Amino acid sequence: MCGRFSLAVSESKIQEELPFVDTGNQLRRNYNIAPTQHAYVVTNAQPDRLQYLTWGLVPFWSKEGKNTGRLINARAEGIESKPSFRIPIRKQRCLVLADSFYEWRKSGSERIPYRILPKNGSLLIMAGIWDEWDKEGYPVKSFSVITCQPNEEVAFLHDRMPVLLTNKEACAEWLDDIPLDDVFQYLSPAPNDYLKLYRVPSNVNNIRNNGPELHEEIPESLDLFSQR
Repeated sequence: MCGRFSLAVSESKIQEELPFVDTGNQLRRNYNIAPTQHAYVVTNAQPDRLQYLTWGLVPFWSKEGKNTGRLINARAEGIESKPSFRIPIRKQRCLVLADSFYEWRKSGSERIPYRILPKNGSLLIMAGIWDEWDKEGYPVKSFSVITCQPNEEVAFLHDRMPVLLTNKEACAEWLDDIPLDDVFQYLSPAPNDYLKLYRVPSNVNNIRNNGPELHEEIPESLDLFSQR
């Protein structure tokens, strides 16, 4: 799954990697994005600009429109037939912008956090879907991150990972009006050796903590990684 991520980059970096996107005003940096919070996405409805949407899909047919955080992720397997996801995967796709995501390793009763990011220093762009719920004429937009089986790096920590779009062409096509069969080609793990990971401070566990110190690397013993 993907339960926490980070976006703390410059506007110029986004424009360099996604030249078709207007970043608008100064970005809000968030080192600890949690479910039900807002995050930056690019939707297929407005592929030329960033939007600030709520993380946790609220389907258009929801009676109360409450974001409980239950739909922060959408499993790639069978996504085309799930009531909450079957229309968005066909018609309402988005790029979820990040610099990294966090995952936890269990060690006894302890949960040890790790930061996971591209080795080449590029943006980490997750494949997402979005929807719009009408609140008395006011559109409430929200999104989910699509997840899949892990690649070798992430399997060390978890049995799921976000679907990643690893180049400009994939990002552009994800936002395009493509057949469902073409969508499926992207719903697979990132290539092995694309990502790196390292341990980070445990204060990332609390969403009230939000600063660059959450990206700091905590040294680990070599014998731990020799088991991978």
